[in-house]
Amino acid sequence: VIHLGKKSWKSENIKVEEQSKVKSSTVITVLLSKEHRIYYYEGIGDDPTKPPQLNVTYFKQKDGIRDVIINKKKAVEELKAQGALAAKDQATIIIKPDETSTYEDLVNMLDEMSINDVKVYAIVDITPVDKEFIAATEQANNAQ
Repeated sequence: VIHLGKKSWKSENIKVEEQSKVKSSTVITVLLSKEHRIYYYEGIGDDPTKPPQLNVTYFKQKDGIRDVIINKKKAVEELKAQGALAAKDQATIIIKPDETSTYEDLVNMLDEMSINDVKVYAIVDITPVDKEFIAATEQANNAQ
């Protein structure tokens, strides 16, 4: 059972067809990495023909992960106001720590969920594809 904030995918209140459905427009995937780096991208990165655009941030006051979360919540509310999302849709954060991240960073990320009142989030295993995204982004940044 994957717990999403205070809810669970296996909740009896959620219909079977909704359990695996997460609207990509509501999601930010966060990859916790070495040296307190936080990589993130819009959506769930499930389209192999369109790899996500990875951005990097940290736990910092200006332009940090908190601002990313706040902006995502605002974007989801705007989509709901436009009728592009249902009233029940909420900003969703998928947290994927890799082996090089610290326990402290995971705790800090969970604190951000609470501080920003993110009701739907999940901690899941990082995938080999996500690790490739990080490696490619690091190589591109070192090359510049």
